[in-house]
Amino acid sequence: MSEVPLISIIDDDSLARDGIRELVDSLGYKAVSFESAEHFLQSRLMAEMTCVITDLQMPGLNGLELQEALRSQEYQTPVIVITAYPDEKHPARAFANGAVGFLSKPFNEQCLIDCLNAAIDLRSSQTRSRVATEITTD
Repeated sequence: MSEVPLISIIDDDSLARDGIRELVDSLGYKAVSFESAEHFLQSRLMAEMTCVITDLQMPGLNGLELQEALRSQEYQTPVIVITAYPDEKHPARAFANGAVGFLSKPFNEQCLIDCLNAAIDLRSSQTRSRVATEITTD
């Protein structure tokens, strides 16, 4: 991917959201943040996202419901789910829906960086695959 990756951070906790945004910015990526899944879904940036980092527990749509909403709208954007309330059923559901990471707060920054790198690599390969498909079907 030649463009700078655009990462969405969705968390109702402003301190967590700002901390993740600072980390993403420090890595040289563009970061946009939202206080709710609903605000993110109303944005005009969804198609441009390289990766979505979302909190699990939020008022309104939670992170897993957001992930499912993206899939139902046929967005293939990689998702990383974070939570302060881990439960064994949540990671299974997230990974079944294609999450590239599931992290429990507080998490090690390097773990988030590793998940971001995996998401960016995945998004890049999806883009290359889509372009190759468009070229061969034309």
